[in-house]
Amino acid sequence: MATAGKADAKQAPKEINFSWEGKNKQGKVVRGDIRAASESVANAALRRQGINVTKLKKQKSTSGKVSDKDITLFSRQLATMVKSGVPLLQSFDIVGKGASNPALAKLLFDIKADVETGSNLATAFRKYPMYFDALFCNLVEAGEQAGILDSLLDRLATYKEKTQAIKAKIKGALFYPVSIIVVAFVITAVIMIFVIPAFKGVFASFGGELPAPTLIVIAISDYFTANWYLIFGGIYAAIYGFSQAFKRSRALQIAIDKYSLKLPVFGDLLVKSSIARWTRTLSTMFAAGVPLVDALESVGGAAGNYVYEQGTLAIRNEVSTGSNLTSSMEASGLFPTMVTQMVAIGEESGQLDSMLGKTADFYEAEVDDAVEALSSLMEPMIMVFLGGLIGGLVVAMYLPIFKMGSVVG
Repeated sequence: MATAGKADAKQAPKEINFSWEGKNKQGKVVRGDIRAASESVANAALRRQGINVTKLKKQKSTSGKVSDKDITLFSRQLATMVKSGVPLLQSFDIVGKGASNPALAKLLFDIKADVETGSNLATAFRKYPMYFDALFCNLVEAGEQAGILDSLLDRLATYKEKTQAIKAKIKGALFYPVSIIVVAFVITAVIMIFVIPAFKGVFASFGGELPAPTLIVIAISDYFTANWYLIFGGIYAAIYGFSQAFKRSRALQIAIDKYSLKLPVFGDLLVKSSIARWTRTLSTMFAAGVPLVDALESVGGAAGNYVYEQGTLAIRNEVSTGSNLTSSMEASGLFPTMVTQMVAIGEESGQLDSMLGKTADFYEAEVDDAVEALSSLMEPMIMVFLGGLIGGLVVAMYLPIFKMGSVVG
């Protein structure tokens, strides 16, 4: 019987999204969306709801990606509507129809359909772990069980906004130097392939011996011109190969997470951002009434670094055996003294969530300051780098002209 049940589950028809229009029992025109295996099943389901269907149209399949930014915006919109007293299903309908991303709209209508068929909100979210992690689902479940879904959705939206802001700042800090390096390489390649060969023809007519810097630049230009496809192809293959290896190799991800925290300039920034996200996550979950041991299960992954993930696992094991949070954090060696002292005060006063929140605020401000300082530090260094690179090429090309001018003079 179990085998037959599994076979039936595998052969279950795929549900399709339909948009419909009809009249309810009062004769009022109503519209909506429904998921069903076919048009006949959709019609039957709507008739059981007392709706006389006049139009039923299969929705076009949507392609695209739902980003973390989309989920953050949806969290805030849903929190605002539920807190304002808008019914849950109507909130999903409003947000879904107003979404600019078709993939997000489809996701929200699918969740709405699950809730309409009797699932609670947390269960509906858990069907899409790619978009809603365990932390998100656990907080929603806690809100439903305690009857405070509106306040927990608001807390969850604030948490998503703050963590999204941290991620954006880190990406911005890393993107700036990388973009400058790419631009410098492209400019150099253009000069090497198109500009210097033109100078080379002019220099050939001089008949004299060229200076050493000019000869070096011309040799590099000749190599670029002859092997440009190998150079660009090699760079693309290296970047693509590394990205694929990073996605598939857990060992590589772990190694990068470990060594990134030790980088001279960026390491301190990454440590502060990890602590900010760690304390913000634990504060949000503890304030929602999630037991400390259970909350620590989600905190490690939210920090965004393998070192903190493993450290959190060790902290959780110690807390589960009776140790307090402060001593467990101190034993991990991952947190500065200020953080452990704030946690100790929170445990002694019974305001752990508040102290963790204040710690998160402090480190989020530290990340802001670190990003600004990094930008200020990088700007002159980048100007010197670009000026030296481009200026060196220009001087090397004009040295023969200067030499010829001195001879004529």
